[in-house]
Amino acid sequence: MLSIGALANIKHILQKELFLASGERLLSVVTVVKKKDKKPCYLCVVTTAPPVPVVTLCLVKQLEQRETEYKRKRSWQLDEIKSVDGRNEQFETHEFDIQLEKLYKWYALNLHERQNFLAVLNRQIQKYVRGTRAEFRNVPSAWLSEKSPEKVALGRAAQKTQHTDDEDDEEEEAQEFTALTDKEANELGKLFSESDFAIKDAEQFIEQLSRELHDLDGANIQSVLASEQKVMKMMEHIDKAISEADKFETRLDTYEDILGHVKETMEKIGGKNAMIEIANNNNIKLMKELNKVISQLDLPHSQQQALDEPDLKTVTGRKVAIAAAQCLQQAMNSDIDPALLRLEAVQDQRKRFEKWKQKFSATVSRFMNNLFIHLGNEIGDMPLTNTELSLPNHSNVHRELTPYTELMHWTKAMDRKTYDGLMKVYTASLSKIYDRDVRNFFNLAKMQVSEKLRSSREDLDMSTSSRKSTISTIPYGTLGINRDQWGPGVESADRVRFDALLEKVLAELEPIALQEQLFCINFFQMDVISPTTKNTQTTLEMEKAVDMSQSAIAAAASPTAEGVPQKRIDRQINEDVRKLMMGLFGCLEPELVTFIQSFERVDSFYSLYVLVRLTQHVMSAQDTHSFLSMTFASALVQVKRNFDRFMQQQLQSIREAKLHKRSKAILPYVENFENFAQTAEGIFRKSDRRTDMEKWYLQLVNAIFEGISLHSQEHPKTPSQVVRMENYHHMYALLAQLKVPGLDALKKEAKTRYNEALKAYVTQYFGRPLEKLNQFFEGVQLKVGQGVKETEISYQMAFSKQELRKVIAQYPAREVKKGLENLYKKVDKHLSEEENLLQVVWHAMQEEFIAQYNYLEERIQKCYAGAMINLEFNIQDILAFFSDIARSH
Repeated sequence: MLSIGALANIKHILQKELFLASGERLLSVVTVVKKKDKKPCYLCVVTTAPPVPVVTLCLVKQLEQRETEYKRKRSWQLDEIKSVDGRNEQFETHEFDIQLEKLYKWYALNLHERQNFLAVLNRQIQKYVRGTRAEFRNVPSAWLSEKSPEKVALGRAAQKTQHTDDEDDEEEEAQEFTALTDKEANELGKLFSESDFAIKDAEQFIEQLSRELHDLDGANIQSVLASEQKVMKMMEHIDKAISEADKFETRLDTYEDILGHVKETMEKIGGKNAMIEIANNNNIKLMKELNKVISQLDLPHSQQQALDEPDLKTVTGRKVAIAAAQCLQQAMNSDIDPALLRLEAVQDQRKRFEKWKQKFSATVSRFMNNLFIHLGNEIGDMPLTNTELSLPNHSNVHRELTPYTELMHWTKAMDRKTYDGLMKVYTASLSKIYDRDVRNFFNLAKMQVSEKLRSSREDLDMSTSSRKSTISTIPYGTLGINRDQWGPGVESADRVRFDALLEKVLAELEPIALQEQLFCINFFQMDVISPTTKNTQTTLEMEKAVDMSQSAIAAAASPTAEGVPQKRIDRQINEDVRKLMMGLFGCLEPELVTFIQSFERVDSFYSLYVLVRLTQHVMSAQDTHSFLSMTFASALVQVKRNFDRFMQQQLQSIREAKLHKRSKAILPYVENFENFAQTAEGIFRKSDRRTDMEKWYLQLVNAIFEGISLHSQEHPKTPSQVVRMENYHHMYALLAQLKVPGLDALKKEAKTRYNEALKAYVTQYFGRPLEKLNQFFEGVQLKVGQGVKETEISYQMAFSKQELRKVIAQYPAREVKKGLENLYKKVDKHLSEEENLLQVVWHAMQEEFIAQYNYLEERIQKCYAGAMINLEFNIQDILAFFSDIARSH
């Protein structure tokens, strides 16, 4: 630990080396170290010179390279200090913390230096900080007061060493300037007014003041000597007062002993009163609990009679019975402490409740069972006279049963077995009615369509024998088969009529099924998975529950056992509702599927209409989990399979297509695809299932492209280039007309394949009309390739000018035109009239001829320049030849 002299030396060094140059004065310093850094540094409280002093807290470190130099690292204003923690009020504590922008923890090497630093820092904060000041915690209050030991010691040191500069600073720090009062100012002015010479002769004024001070000291001494006897008398009085105080203290001790015994007695009395109060409170609570149990288990006599002999036929009797049943339910499900269930009276009352419940439940079961059967028989015996396509509405049954809704809710809560039995009876009674209505409804729908279908088609029920052997069994609209081999088809008007009828059928089913479903949910309380009230347990069951172990009770009360997740509850509710509706409308889905399939057997295109129409109803359903939505969805799955099967058959027919001897250039699946695509687009244009159709489009068109490439080689009479050219042209025109975004790539591919086939046909059948000329110049090109210059070709014997003229003479204009006429007839024979590509091909051949002519002219000009050798016809003649031939045919 540093000595006091060393610390004073450090303060002197810091003042001289660091703060003196900037006009600052060091008020206090403490040598500290951090826990992580063992090298000492110095926390200083520094102030600037008056008249406006600024006090700051700064951290000073000694330079490592030069130990005699110091550097200021950080500075903080006093208002930045939030708190100062001395850790412990014991003097021997070295640690202290200062909260600035963060918490700084220091260890002071000297305890006196730490005490002085904290006292000076507190005094400066109290003096200069306005507003919220830093809080000093765990610091002795004596250090922070005006009479602190540090300040007293500082004052004494200032008196002993008055002439040293450092101690003068301490004295000046310890004393603060005090302004003169008005009285003191008046006295001082009076003194100067009585001594006018004080201003002129200071020494005389000082001598006068000294004499007056000497006189006053003498008078004070005389006064003290005169009052000595009075002081002695005062001391005697003080001694007497001390003796009296001792007597009084002895008497107080006696009183305290007496009060101690009284305190013990009062504590015992207070304990007995507390026990009496506890017993009284327990009795009050017991009385309240017993009153609560009695009120919960009390069932008025009138309600007991209503439960014994309920009148469910009249409105008044039914209301009374429902009210009594609800009171019984509330009493049996009352919240009673398990310990109170052991009371014999409680057990007897609950046994009576159980008897009333069983008797009333049996009465309700018998009444509702008869009511369900009666309503079912009453409607079932009524004959069906409706010839219009509509389902009967049984809202009158719902109106009859609605007044008994609360009885069904009570039965579900109190007697689940009876509830399940009544639900089965209701399902059995009403399902017969709905089965009859639904079957009759679909029979009427079939009849309405079958009356307008052509008589050559088989009956919609498929109950008669198969078609005659003279009728083709190939389905109408099969892409890979010629149209004359198709079986009887269906007109577009019949398809539209079927689509409208299907929409009417689906629209009629929705309100009836939805009405029945809503009634069942409300009547049988199916919107909750279990009753909202507590489970009704018998007395014996409750006794077993009371005897459960504490661990089992805790497990049952845990949050994870409170209930199942909401999604699982909703799924269970939807499943129960669908199960009930399936019992009521068991024949709905089979009849719907049969109705659809009967028409699909007549015309497979119906599967496209049904797919679109059913999808619309499934997607537009408000309740996607309803029975009808699920039924439509199930039927939609079957329809989608039929649709995929139909499309797969079309794809397979393309792949297995065979050409006959009389087959046309346009392949059958190319020709049939146009009608197929137009029909499909009319159905799927604004449908949500368009993506399904576009996927099949891709497969069908790719299969058609593959078939064209394959069957073009097998065509009996038409060149393969013509077959590919005309079929690809047909597909390109059709895809451009359809404007299906997903087929744009295939449309471009069809155009590319068409152009390639056109070019191949022109190359093969047009050939080189000036064959000998072309052979002549091929020999010329061979010589040039061997190194002969083009300007020297005419000197070669085989390629002289005379030889060239002989070859040119073989192609007069008249012979060239005659050859072109023969070519035109051959092209006309190859091409079909349906595609009308003759002029296109003829124009392509014209371009090819002109290209060959330009090539020959170019070779003549290069190799035989200046020889005045030319063909007997020019480009204008060629254009005239082609134009005249086209017009003449």
